[in-house]
Amino acid sequence: MRTEPWDPLVRADAFPCEERQAVYRAIETRRDVRDQFLPDPLPDDLVRRLLQAAHNAPSVGFMQPWNFLLVRNLPTRQAVHAAFLKANAEAQAMFSGERQARYRALKLEGILKAPLSICVTCDPTRAGSVVLGRTHNPRMDVYSTVCAVQNLWLAARAEGVGVGWVSIFHDSDIRAILGIPDHIEIVAWLCVGFVDQLYGEPELAVKGWRQRLPLEELVFEERWPDVS
Repeated sequence: MRTEPWDPLVRADAFPCEERQAVYRAIETRRDVRDQFLPDPLPDDLVRRLLQAAHNAPSVGFMQPWNFLLVRNLPTRQAVHAAFLKANAEAQAMFSGERQARYRALKLEGILKAPLSICVTCDPTRAGSVVLGRTHNPRMDVYSTVCAVQNLWLAARAEGVGVGWVSIFHDSDIRAILGIPDHIEIVAWLCVGFVDQLYGEPELAVKGWRQRLPLEELVFEERWPDVS
């Protein structure tokens, strides 16, 4: 039974106003956490809720290509951190001048500080060689897996849990440490844990690395603009 006045501009299956606002709040305040993790372990039921949210993501052909490898063991995380440090030194050398100094100032310690890491992978073979919706874009399985990452991230924000996506490593190093088969694609290494703070703005914006672009610059009508 309807408990609030009917609004003809809102579909019958839309969330109530407070719930809609909560969804947008989770989206707008989600942050990539790099160093603010607390060591407290996450309760198993909370981790289960986050994984279920990820598993509820959309996937092309309903192939559900994701797996979630939970890593809590400190020696394993130390090995991954060593792989990160090697790649991070290479990344640092790609910048110069003030940009390199700013890069060095970034704290990227989530792998060791967060009590849980989740390696999210994509199995392109899960639904066979021909998949509905992937026939002309072979990357759709990976895009689906990224949707699962975003679902987990937003659920974590709602639960007061921080998430940091680590992408600076050689795929072969992580594959060897975790014993991941060759045909499985590594999509994300997520550091997950409670945090002592969340920045009001993305950390890279706060620290002067890059600002959020105005939405108006990114929205086109009908076709790509002629810049000739």
